[in-house]
Amino acid sequence: MSALNTDLLPLEEKLLHTPPLEEVTLTLLDGLKSNFGEVTVEVVNCPDLQRAPFHLACNGLSGSATLCEIGGPPYLLPLVDRTKLYDLREISRKLLKSGEIFSIGAGAGYHPYLNENCEGIYNMKIKADNDTDGSSSYFVTKKSSKECNLIPVPHDETRLALLANIFMCEGKPGPVVRVHCKQRIGSDDFIGSIRKALALKYADKTVGLGGVFLLKQGKAKQHVMSDFSKTPICTEEELHAWMNYYEMPATLINLGTLVTNDSDLDLRLQHFHSFSKSVWGGHYHIDTTPDIVEYEGYFNVGERIVRIDRPINTHQFGRD
Repeated sequence: MSALNTDLLPLEEKLLHTPPLEEVTLTLLDGLKSNFGEVTVEVVNCPDLQRAPFHLACNGLSGSATLCEIGGPPYLLPLVDRTKLYDLREISRKLLKSGEIFSIGAGAGYHPYLNENCEGIYNMKIKADNDTDGSSSYFVTKKSSKECNLIPVPHDETRLALLANIFMCEGKPGPVVRVHCKQRIGSDDFIGSIRKALALKYADKTVGLGGVFLLKQGKAKQHVMSDFSKTPICTEEELHAWMNYYEMPATLINLGTLVTNDSDLDLRLQHFHSFSKSVWGGHYHIDTTPDIVEYEGYFNVGERIVRIDRPINTHQFGRD
């Protein structure tokens, strides 16, 4: 099987509201205090994300910042549509015309590569000559032992399946919003608390962020999907029984996007996948050690959202 022809995929695009970073900073500083005991939010020059502890393919989050959602959960549930295959390199090049493109985020892995379902963590630089560099990974769960396994994929394997939420930019250095939080005192996860603060401030607009955050201390609840179900998954209860949940320790490097509303595009409001430099990785839900947890994130404001191959028949479960 090969990826779908990108030129034939339905594409919808909307401009996002782009408040100044200083305004975003004040909004988050005020909003996050109800969820964390210690909060610092500031505009800084982006650190070199190619260096530890980030290990990303480019060093910045600036230049034509774009959020892209591909496919969606209805292509996975109730039953998988195995024909939904995409090439992230082709999609990135179609959306950004710049020489180098930096694409990071969360999605389903390219299952034909492993011959089974898997989580995908996308961390890719597309060079001017269309060659690629990066360290994307797939995470799978062994059927017998339920062990979680990290499988690095070759730098030229740029395909994904079913669904993805990707932040694209030119990978340039520049100003970003740094969010540093300790000691969770509320019920919202790190990304959820950021999204809710922005949604309250910009209730009549759509604001989107993309970037990277670290779980620096503590542990997090994360899932890794099982192989494709042979019977329909139609409820949240059936979904949770099919998923494999883990408590994963810091340091976790999380990549993805968030938006304040679905902008009539049937968007997933938040989606981050993590990897570590050891054996861990998966879909981030929330920390499990609120008293000692520490987060540090770097985000940029998206200029537009691009919706690719939106499902015609949709539903709202399986988006946590």
